[in-house]
Amino acid sequence: MTFLARIIRFLFWLCVVSWGVWFLRRMLARVQQNAAEATQHHPEGTTEAPEPGATRRLVRDPVCGVHVDETLSVPLREGGELLHFCSIACRDAYASGTKKVAANG
Repeated sequence: MTFLARIIRFLFWLCVVSWGVWFLRRMLARVQQNAAEATQHHPEGTTEAPEPGATRRLVRDPVCGVHVDETLSVPLREGGELLHFCSIACRDAYASGTKKVAANG
C-alpha cells in the first residue's frame, strides 16, 4: 500500500508543478504582450515604433513645460515656427491662449 501511495503522491505533485509552469508561462506571455503594446502606443494613434538605434531629441512643451520625445510630441506650426506639445489639450490651450492675446492686443 505504501508503494501505491507514493505513486499517487508523485502524480499529484507532477500535476501541481505542470499546472504551475503552465500558469507562469501564460503570465509571462501576457506581460510581454502588454509591454510590446505599450512601446508601440503613441499619443496621436499611430503605431510606428522608433528605430532602436536612433537617438531621440527631447523638446519642451511651451504650455506645461514637460519634456517630451520629438517623435511622440503633438506638433503645431505657427507662422514659421514649429512647436511641440505633450498632448492635444496643451496644444489647444496654447492655440486658444494666443487667439485671446491677439484679440485683446
